[in-house]
Amino acid sequence: MATTTATPNPSQDLQALIGRILIATLFIPAGFGKLMGFSGTVGYITSAGLPLPEVAAVIAIVVELGLGIALLLGFKTRLVAFLMAIFTIATALFFHKFWADASQNIQFFKNMAIAGGLFSFAAFGPGRLSIDRR
Repeated sequence: MATTTATPNPSQDLQALIGRILIATLFIPAGFGKLMGFSGTVGYITSAGLPLPEVAAVIAIVVELGLGIALLLGFKTRLVAFLMAIFTIATALFFHKFWADASQNIQFFKNMAIAGGLFSFAAFGPGRLSIDRR
């Protein structure tokens, strides 16, 4: 089967930009909040029973704030989106016990949906309104 690559049109480029902005609005403020409230973040991670909570907090800040900004700008988008998707699935598994109650179920599947959007950026790229411009 032959593979074809279609060049995105301006509308698709704008939609990709809007998608990156919307996903970034979730990650960037969360990462900034974790940075400003580092001890609280470490405490929350500790309460989940994860090992090396300080290291995990730093990883969360780097992913949410650092990679969130990279996604927003469309820099190394495919790799960034892939890493963010894996992180988002991991946080769903460790912090949102979907079987516990309806709220946790919603949070779990919200993370899965966000990961799906991120995997789309990993597969198709950021569009031409980005640093990566194809």
